[in-house]
Amino acid sequence: MKITHALLVLAAAASLPAQVSFDRILAAGKEPQNWLTYSGSLMSQRYSTLDQIKPSNVKDLELQWVFQSRSLEKFEATALVVDGVMYTTQAPNDVVAIDALTGRVLWIYSWTPSRDARPCCGRVNRGVAILGNTLFMGTIDAHLIALDAKTGKVIWNVKVAEAKAGYAITHAPLVVKDKVIIGTAGGEYGIRGFISAFDAATGKEDWRFYTIPGPGEPGNETWAGDSWKTGGGSVWMTGSYDPALNLTYWGVGNPGPDWNGDKRAGDNLYSDSVVALDPDTGKLKWHYQFSPHDEFDFDAVQVPVLADINWKGSPRKVMMWANRNGLFYVIDRTTGQFLLGKPFVEVNWMNGFDEKGRPMRVPGKVPTPEGTLIKPGNQGGTNWYSPSFSPRTGLFYIPSWEYSSIYVKQPVEYAEGRLFAGAMPQSPVPMVRSGQINQKTDEEGYGAVRAVDPNTGDPKWEFKMADVTDSGILTTATDLLFVGGREGYFFALDAKNGNMLWKANTGGQISAGPMSYAVNGKQYIAVASGSSLFVYALR
Repeated sequence: MKITHALLVLAAAASLPAQVSFDRILAAGKEPQNWLTYSGSLMSQRYSTLDQIKPSNVKDLELQWVFQSRSLEKFEATALVVDGVMYTTQAPNDVVAIDALTGRVLWIYSWTPSRDARPCCGRVNRGVAILGNTLFMGTIDAHLIALDAKTGKVIWNVKVAEAKAGYAITHAPLVVKDKVIIGTAGGEYGIRGFISAFDAATGKEDWRFYTIPGPGEPGNETWAGDSWKTGGGSVWMTGSYDPALNLTYWGVGNPGPDWNGDKRAGDNLYSDSVVALDPDTGKLKWHYQFSPHDEFDFDAVQVPVLADINWKGSPRKVMMWANRNGLFYVIDRTTGQFLLGKPFVEVNWMNGFDEKGRPMRVPGKVPTPEGTLIKPGNQGGTNWYSPSFSPRTGLFYIPSWEYSSIYVKQPVEYAEGRLFAGAMPQSPVPMVRSGQINQKTDEEGYGAVRAVDPNTGDPKWEFKMADVTDSGILTTATDLLFVGGREGYFFALDAKNGNMLWKANTGGQISAGPMSYAVNGKQYIAVASGSSLFVYALR
């Protein structure tokens, strides 16, 4: 453990924020000047009620300050803001406290991961959680660390799983009541994924839910033989929580091996599913599987977005989900009932749903030794980057990819700590970079923000980008939408029609979710780009 800026720590400790009770997190909408959890609220809508920045003045946004990370790893974190103090992470596992008004660093805590750490897709961390005066961070070598929010001092540190077996933690934890809930990444290494809850005060594990059921557990029969032992089912994005139902919802990743399902015949529960858990006990209440027996790496780790909407004339508690498999879903979050599913990108692996909401597969659309063209491609119609729902417009906003991949099947054998995936899918055309699109297939490989009507699943508008996008989305009470792209632009759009109102060049790829906060009555918009954090406000 290492803390830098020690003098600043001592000087600033007395002025750092008061306790963040769980009641405050539950009522996050009542203090929009803060951003108290990864997705802005436990409903995960990424919607801010701050209204100082409007379509009429957004053109006057100016850069206020920049935090330059010491890390050159991918910067995928969404910051928290608590009463004028920002908390973010610089990859792989440093927590940074920053004066949200000036950008002055207050303290930095550094964790050096074990050499056994081997996350499949970069040494990344997407943020922290807070409860009381304690911050919580997962590490790429599968530890969960609690820090004093005023000083960065370690309160406790627990080992969650074995890094040498491929386990990692890359997402921001979720606080529910007195528990800190996390999931384990590592699906490409043949792990047996799980979700765990830890006592926030002591670090003691309270419960564990395995996303791949063992013998005697419901769902184990969906795995042939002993294939469940290396079934994957990783969890690497933050879940959501409904206090009225007392349910927490988590997306589960792909089964292992990724692209060859020969030895794991069956639906392979609970891979590629959303699971609804009792946060007090970890007991499964219901599940819905988006992609049974997945051989396309269509992780269902997208953040569950919760909303109370008018559904076919009656109020209904729903979950909205833009899935990596290219389909937009509406699900009853009380019961798990499938209500609607419709493609939001071009899809060729399925052609509808049966009466129970199970996708109907297109014959022959599976990986083969010769290769099979599948839409969407391996990165999906969307991926981990957060969508947004605006209660004002009633629209659901999806960062989308329109492209395909050629899936090739190869044999693969499990060995602990080694990749357990099969042949890597291939792109039929060169992926676009910096606006360069293959002229013979100019519809391949582009990114877009797509607005969807949740009542019908129909598209309302599209904002097309020159390159694909890994950016999350933020909407606001003034019908603004903020999003970025790989080419480095940060955009403000009209959330009602997708018209671009403002843009800034950050000079680096944006692979994080924008957020908004206020200090002394002034609204700010913050987003990570490249290896820096950019903060904007009106001039």
